[in-house]
Amino acid sequence: MKIRYPALVLAAVAGGAMAQNPLVTHMYTADPTARVFNDTLYIYPSSDQVPPEGRKANDFCMPGYRMFRLDGGATWTDVGPVLDQNEVPWGKKNSFAMWAPDCIEKDGKYYYYFPAAPLDGSAFRRIGVGVSDSPEGPFEWEPHYIEGVKGIDPGLFVDDDNRAYLYFGGGHELFVVPLKDNMKEIAAPPKKIEHLPTGYKEASFMFKRNGIYYMTFAHTFPQEGYTIGYATSDSPMGPFVYGGKIMDNIGNGTNHHSITKYKGQWILFYHWWDISGFNKLRSMRADYLQFHKDGSILKVKPTLRGIGTPGLGELIQVDRYNEINGCETAFLEKDGYRGWMVTETKPNSHVRFDRVNFTGAKKIQARIACGQTFGKFEIRQNHVWGKLLAEFPVHHTGGWNRWETIEAEIKEPIDGVHNLVVVFKPDWGGTKLVNLDWLKLTE
Repeated sequence: MKIRYPALVLAAVAGGAMAQNPLVTHMYTADPTARVFNDTLYIYPSSDQVPPEGRKANDFCMPGYRMFRLDGGATWTDVGPVLDQNEVPWGKKNSFAMWAPDCIEKDGKYYYYFPAAPLDGSAFRRIGVGVSDSPEGPFEWEPHYIEGVKGIDPGLFVDDDNRAYLYFGGGHELFVVPLKDNMKEIAAPPKKIEHLPTGYKEASFMFKRNGIYYMTFAHTFPQEGYTIGYATSDSPMGPFVYGGKIMDNIGNGTNHHSITKYKGQWILFYHWWDISGFNKLRSMRADYLQFHKDGSILKVKPTLRGIGTPGLGELIQVDRYNEINGCETAFLEKDGYRGWMVTETKPNSHVRFDRVNFTGAKKIQARIACGQTFGKFEIRQNHVWGKLLAEFPVHHTGGWNRWETIEAEIKEPIDGVHNLVVVFKPDWGGTKLVNLDWLKLTE
């Protein structure tokens, strides 16, 4: 059975956030700090925007903060704004200088830290804090920045003994400082973190695993640019021993990260600019991270597939593939939607997308466009020769950019998590079958 839906309905469906890379496509997000609160995964990023008239086109233009929450297995919900640049009590107005933030829980309260340009001109950036009873705010902002701290990129850590530490800095030096129990004042003078590689460093982020403290940071090497590195210690204050790179440079621009454990898996969050093509308009991403037996970190390679396990009612962005053969992907921007599609779908070409939760699914929807040919594409389990799950007859939709949503029944009940393979089969004489944007499991 096949059902057609009007193309104008698609913008609301396809414009949502997703858990494949990049994680969010409706706005530019950078510097993602991920935290797990009450078994829920949140991201607290900065945001980029196109510079308004009168500002340099090549500058970072960062007006404020939003937050995102993972709902289901693969859907990032935009929870809403956290703080605008002109709401900082002690900050310059219209500075567009709201760089990387962080949020941490201590004793049932949630503390949100951020850098901003101070109105009093006492430093390039000062660090402020707000407090809330919920990880989703609203936050009550302190009227003054934290005394004794000058720098960017606040990274917070609360140890097993409930003592809290603030890591910060940018340039050739990074610092750590213990905080008082009120989380708003430092308990001692900041300490420079020694024995790190020379060169520009920023984006301090601490986590603990198996008794080892991992101080991670962005670092630039000569002729390579930004990388993500780490150093280890048996104390949150150090001394630290450099351990190497977590991620190589991925382009001519910045990188900024966080690391957290969610549902038993460690995840590296970072940013890139694959939507905009401009390194000042970035998009947050995530990939799984693994460790050697000795505790050292395996280097992470950026993937399209990213993290998450889409299930019932969630978009499966098959263009963020694990494997592709005989077809291609291309950027798609139409009616407010920005993303990718699978295209140039030659006979018997296929694309594989791993980790889909089929539990409860009875049908599959597909967003397609077809300009000239006819045929079908198949949904198979795990392999191109695997169990046939569904078949989609393809018809002319009015053009390669005229989109419709069609639906097919799943042939036999299937539960659990499986890989999904789409196999394209144009009729005889056809060299391209269909443009495919996404799939979705339904009841």
